[in-house]
Amino acid sequence: MRTKKQTETTIEIPKVEIAMVKFRVRGITPLIVSRFSEKAKQMMLDRQMKKAIAGKEAKNPVEQYENSLYKFADGKRTGFPAVGFKAAMVRGGKQLGFVMTDLRGSFHVMADEGDLVEIHGEPHMREDMVRLANNVADVRFRGEYHAGWEAELTIQYFKNAISAEQLAQLLSIAGFSCGIGEWRPEKSNSGSYGLFELA
Repeated sequence: MRTKKQTETTIEIPKVEIAMVKFRVRGITPLIVSRFSEKAKQMMLDRQMKKAIAGKEAKNPVEQYENSLYKFADGKRTGFPAVGFKAAMVRGGKQLGFVMTDLRGSFHVMADEGDLVEIHGEPHMREDMVRLANNVADVRFRGEYHAGWEAELTIQYFKNAISAEQLAQLLSIAGFSCGIGEWRPEKSNSGSYGLFELA
């Protein structure tokens, strides 16, 4: 009885090269932060669940300011979500001809703790008049870091798809045209906050 000769095919799998690189950035304009507080989340959930809502509490500026900060577990250090830096880099990459969907999987900005990158700088309270969705004016108390704030970013990247030099370029354009935080150029026609440069 004759049998067909079987042939074996060798498949070479290209090595996936993952690397890490660090960059330090310095704020060239103030950074405004506005973390969504647990209290605000609970109030939104209560409304969605049709629960009875208590009367509006008196505004507490200090509490609102403290709740706007992204704090580390030690309660002393403050930061900003790592994904915010990545989003700015991905958005800025479009201006350099990158495909945004490809960039999202090419690198990751690593958090120092939880989902935060530490911001080096002393936050202070700022007061702003804002207009709510129902067109009612309101006063908001939020955290702000003066220009000169700094952050050290650890970026993990896929060397087959992007280089450390390209990441530096992405950070530069992100810091110039997109920014992070509130009132950044990407989200506001008059925004100029949250801009940064490579230190």
